[in-house]
Amino acid sequence: MAGEWEDLTLGDLGRVVTGKTPLTAVEGNFGGQIPFVTPSDMDGRKSISTTARFLTHAGAASVKGSVIPAGAIMVSCIGSDMGKVVIAGRECVTNQQINSIVVDDRFSSEFVYYSLSTRKNEIRHQAAGGSAVPILNKGDFSCLEITLPPLAEQKAIAAVLGALDDKIELNRRMNATLEAMARALFQSWFVDFDPVRAKLDGRKPVGLDKATAALFPDSFHDSPLGHIPTGWNAIPLYDTAQWVNGAAFKNEDFCAPGEGLPVIKIAELKDGIGAQTKWCQRDAGADKIIDTGDLAYSWSGSPDTSLEAFLWSGGRGLLNQHIFKVISATVAEKRFVYYLLQYLRPVLVETARNKQTTGLGHVTIADMKRLLVCMPSKAVLAAFDRNVAPIFDKAFTNTLESRTLATLRDTLLPKLLSGEISIPAAE
Repeated sequence: MAGEWEDLTLGDLGRVVTGKTPLTAVEGNFGGQIPFVTPSDMDGRKSISTTARFLTHAGAASVKGSVIPAGAIMVSCIGSDMGKVVIAGRECVTNQQINSIVVDDRFSSEFVYYSLSTRKNEIRHQAAGGSAVPILNKGDFSCLEITLPPLAEQKAIAAVLGALDDKIELNRRMNATLEAMARALFQSWFVDFDPVRAKLDGRKPVGLDKATAALFPDSFHDSPLGHIPTGWNAIPLYDTAQWVNGAAFKNEDFCAPGEGLPVIKIAELKDGIGAQTKWCQRDAGADKIIDTGDLAYSWSGSPDTSLEAFLWSGGRGLLNQHIFKVISATVAEKRFVYYLLQYLRPVLVETARNKQTTGLGHVTIADMKRLLVCMPSKAVLAAFDRNVAPIFDKAFTNTLESRTLATLRDTLLPKLLSGEISIPAAE
């Protein structure tokens, strides 16, 4: 290790703060502009400025000892989300499941962030035992050790890693914009039926050339879904693609990491292949293989956080049960079903929530056969694909680039944090 590195504890770095939830029953505590951070908000972003809920100034004042400034490091310290790390992008308040460090100027907040982001397993191991829910209290959290180089080197290391994260974040924002564009077009054509309504009213459909506008009918007909464009059909969601469930794996099926294929569960769909990933050499069948570009739908889990459509970008793997591989006859149909699942997400989440037990819910094949959707004509479907294919492909290219950058970052991270390689070598 390089010279002049110093062994300290987290408590040595600055003020440690445990969050607190304002009284939700008190009117006026919520609904303001101060972010209220919970572990569910810690969704992979390096920095958080927006959250599911916001506090008013009165709400923040009611827990003023838990207000933390921009730049503070937040770490989830209870339950299954333990070990998540994020930087406060602005002044905020956290709930009691999060401990934060307001880092002194003698240290780099970003370096501390990167150091803690590699230590999820260690943080979980330090949690107090004897409880069904693991907890790392403020005292034990403050005693966690950390090794730091001189401040200039901390900042240099953080700058190298931060450049990679900045590009990943730029890709994430670009993809959010691209996805919004595609979803808006899907909503206009297949939910609101804007081109059909325009033609019915004798107006020219907005934003469509003459050839594309001609593909849409100028009338509606009755269906089990209600009025839908003439010539289009109301069909079960289940009939829009082939839905192949993943395989069930037992502990004895798993082997050493890197041998066989990674088992792709919901965690991998969200966060990629990592230390938590199980590996398996068992032949589960060709239909249980998932590869880059495949569409998957997670149909079981916590309804609000697990039921979702994913475009897999992590290479060849074995799909775990509770996840469908969604197989379409054409690429155009795959893109349509992908955006259809995104549009239907609130409906499917509510379906799962109504059957929720012990925190888990699910969408069954029977549910998918009951849920009717509007299927356009093949000509309109082809026109939709011509419009969304560049958006879809660019977003997926960004995703692949971000995965490559994340792999590079994760390879450099432990080597830089331990002093194994120097900044010039990393650059």
